Amino acid sequence: MRVWVARPEPGASRTGAALAGLGHAPVVAPVLAVRAVGTPLPAGPFDGIILTSANAVAALETRLRDVPVFAVGARTAERAREAGFGPVTEGPGDGAGLAALVARHLPAGGRLLHVAGEDRKPEPAAALAQAGFRLAIHIAYQAQAVADLPTPVGDALMAGTLEAALHYSSRSAETAVSLCEAAGHGGAFRALNHYCLSADVARTLEQAGIRVHFVAAQPRETALLDGLAR
Repeated sequence: MRVWVARPEPGASRTGAALAGLGHAPVVAPVLAVRAVGTPLPAGPFDGIILTSANAVAALETRLRDVPVFAVGARTAERAREAGFGPVTEGPGDGAGLAALVARHLPAGGRLLHVAGEDRKPEPAAALAQAGFRLAIHIAYQAQAVADLPTPVGDALMAGTLEAALHYSSRSAETAVSLCEAAGHGGAFRALNHYCLSADVARTLEQAGIRVHFVAAQPRETALLDGLAR
């Protein structure tokens, strides 16, 4: 299939390569661009670091190298280890599961640094605060929408050669809908097979009246790409 990858870089190119390895034809055209905020991290000490995206790793400072890191999933954990931080404990891929993981490893009352993006979900912060942890939330990056629908996507939708789209976040899915509608390709976009990383992402499309073809059983890329074989 010819598949649109709308997620931001650097993940978009990595996903494109994975699709090509499975025999698909990726159209790597992000609708969001991740930009670092550049503000300094709050002062410590911290008993643990919470990372809900691989994009947060770049904001970490050397003074935090020996602080335990709790990463939402495999890719974020890998990036943290590559950058020399840790020990790193890998979470199950979602915020609620990450909160439960932290609660099993650290005593309540500890101070945690949550490095996150501007558009963040309530979890894991809400559950951790309820469990008695003290959180310092640092916004390290922003995901900014591109101004126009990427030309390769518009051309493919117009020609009817695009068959599917992968959606990794509610924000990118919402942006993809808006850009396609604004470019006059709303109908063609709706007709695609839509593959979503989680139920939250799928809900964004469904609320826009778009039928979702597949939702990954776990919020992991491997589970999402497995859906393409169905």
